[in-house]
Amino acid sequence: MGDPARRAELYDALAQTGKALSSGKRLELLDLLAQGERSVDALAKTAGLGLTTASAHLQTLKQAGLVTTRREGVRIHYRLAGDDVAALSTLLQHVARTRRAAADRARTAYLGPDDTEHLTREQLLERVRAGTATVIDVRPAEEYAAGHIPGALSVPLDQLEARLPELPDDVEVVAYCRGANCVLAHDAVRLLTTRGRRAVRLVDGMLEWRLDALPVESGAA
Repeated sequence: MGDPARRAELYDALAQTGKALSSGKRLELLDLLAQGERSVDALAKTAGLGLTTASAHLQTLKQAGLVTTRREGVRIHYRLAGDDVAALSTLLQHVARTRRAAADRARTAYLGPDDTEHLTREQLLERVRAGTATVIDVRPAEEYAAGHIPGALSVPLDQLEARLPELPDDVEVVAYCRGANCVLAHDAVRLLTTRGRRAVRLVDGMLEWRLDALPVESGAA
């Protein structure tokens, strides 16, 4: 039947990973790291955290084996320990949304009304192959440089309105951002449609694209 003490020790060890994921801010940090390696400073700024608080959260994630580090001079850079960590975070969020109404309501409140048309990854690839769509990446430029959908243009959301003349007006514009919980593509499509452009968004984002093992390019625009 096995040693009860050792069985308890096993499950306690497994629970340490769950404890590391039991903070909304740590989940947000994992979402950001799924876009690419970042320094502590950059993570703190994007997540709206103080440097000391961000470092503490990142240390918890590191101790659980979910992230790794690289030192460059005095600067520490963090990255996910592997694609399995991204998959775990994505699955946890999916289970929360489908099993807890409060989580789904919170997501809806954040993303806003379901007023933007979306398409799947397969549909996006079909339209790109047919030449009937222009794909724009509305994440910050550093996330685009870390990895983006091949052929996508880097148009960060805060630059989109000023750069509208750069986008062809005779094809549909497909916007994408970080993942299923990212509001940037929703806002981009809303802006484009109010300016008279035909626009849709990818149903999820770069995180799910990577996990689906689809082609990824890196480098600045």
